[in-house]
Amino acid sequence: MMSTDRPSPEAWLAVAKTEEPQAGRGSLKIFFGYAAGVGKTYAMLENAHRAKAAGREVVIGYVEPHARPETQALVAELELLPTKEFDYRGVKVREFDIDGALARHPDLMLVDELAHTNAEGARHTKRWQDVVELLAAGIKVWTTLNVQHIESLNDVVGQVTGIVVRETIPDSTFETADELELVDLPPEELLSRLSTTERMTT
Repeated sequence: MMSTDRPSPEAWLAVAKTEEPQAGRGSLKIFFGYAAGVGKTYAMLENAHRAKAAGREVVIGYVEPHARPETQALVAELELLPTKEFDYRGVKVREFDIDGALARHPDLMLVDELAHTNAEGARHTKRWQDVVELLAAGIKVWTTLNVQHIESLNDVVGQVTGIVVRETIPDSTFETADELELVDLPPEELLSRLSTTERMTT
């Protein structure tokens, strides 16, 4: 549960929208795709390796490698923040540790899957709320997002694709991004990648 003596995610978001970066707010970069599997996480990690090589302090707060060896290899070469464990209906669930992230306070933190819903018991219901808190603390964040997870576009994309996702982020959160990097992939290659991943996980 969220502590009552902390500002709400909405209050942090208001600060993030009004404060200039030089006043202490961290910057937000979103690796943005049109569908799951186009390579957003991989692109984020590749960029993170380049940032580390350039001398930046990079820490992975949370990443979903999706059982892809090439992605797992990139994760293994970066500092990885321990996750926090929650009990959910008798099952252990691992989530991003917001308190550990704030205590570590690196220059740049990677937090995959911005629209993710956290397990019950986490301080925030949504991962985007965790990210807003990191930004307010002055931490630069890189994250990933698909177009259908933007609240105002969710229904439109659902009508086109026939698939409606339940996890969304407010448009106002998306609009606070300082940088967007579009990650694209030809449909044939995307289908091949998804097919390969499915075989590896079954």
